[in-house]
Amino acid sequence: MINLPINIDYKDKVVVVTGAGGLICGAMARAFAQSGAKVAALDLNEDAVKALANELKAEGFICEGYKANVLEADALEDVHKAILKDLGECDILVNGAGGNNPRATTDNEYQHEAKEGGKSFFDLDASGVDFVFKLNFQGTLIPTQVFAKDMVAKKRGNILNISSMNAYTPLTKIPAYSAAKAGISNFTQWLATHFAGTGIRCNAIAPGFLVSAQNRALLFNEDGTPTARSAKILKGTPMNRFVDAEELLGATLFLCDEKSASAITGVVLPIDCGFAAYSGV
Repeated sequence: MINLPINIDYKDKVVVVTGAGGLICGAMARAFAQSGAKVAALDLNEDAVKALANELKAEGFICEGYKANVLEADALEDVHKAILKDLGECDILVNGAGGNNPRATTDNEYQHEAKEGGKSFFDLDASGVDFVFKLNFQGTLIPTQVFAKDMVAKKRGNILNISSMNAYTPLTKIPAYSAAKAGISNFTQWLATHFAGTGIRCNAIAPGFLVSAQNRALLFNEDGTPTARSAKILKGTPMNRFVDAEELLGATLFLCDEKSASAITGVVLPIDCGFAAYSGV
C-alpha cells in the first residue's frame, strides 16, 4: 500500500499506464488503483505488470497487466481491444514508457576530455540515437493515437506525459535522451492545443533525479557514498537530495482530476527538489 498524498475518487475511471513495469509508473498505477480506478498496466515486461496486477487484486483493487510494445501500433490496438473488453473505455492515459540507451550516450562530459578508445560525440551510434527518439517520442505519440480515440468519443479525458528535467537543461553525456524529452514537453503543449475543443486535457510532469535499480550503481559507490556525477547533481539541487517516486503521485493525481485541474492544460510541472530553480551560484 502507498500512503497517498491526496485523496481523489477515481472510481469507475479506466486508467491506462504505459511503462507500468518500472519504478515511476508502477507507483502511479498503484496510486490510481488505490484511488478506485480500474487500471490497465502496460509494459514490454509482461512478468512485471502481471505481478503488479496480481498484487493489487490481492489487496482488493482493480488492475490488469498487459504485455505491450508502445512502438507497435497494430499490437497496441489489440491491447486496446482487450482493455475495452476487460475494463472499458480509457478515461486517463499516462504515457510513461521511455528511457535511454548506452548507444546514444557518450563516455565523456566534454569533448576535450575524450580518451582514445572511449565513446565520444563522434562515436555515437545513429541507430541508438534513433531508438531513443522513437522510444520516447513515438512511444508517447502511438499510445495517444490508440487510446485518445476513446476520450474524443466521450468528449472528456486526460493525458499525462512524462517529461524530464533534461528537457529544460540538457545533461552532459545523454544528448539523445535530453532532446527526446524536450520533444515530449513540446508535444504536450501541442496535444493540449489540438485536443482543447474535445474536452481532453494534456499535461506532463518533469521528474528530477530518482534512484532506481537501473541507475543506483551510477549514483552511488559500493560504500554508499555519492559518485562524482551524483555529487554534482546533489550540489546543483537546493534540497540536496534525490526525488522519491512517491513524491510524483500528488501532482499525478491532481493533474488528472477533472474537477481539481479542470482549467489546467499544456503545462509541464517540474518535481525536482529545486534543481531547475538553481543557477549554480
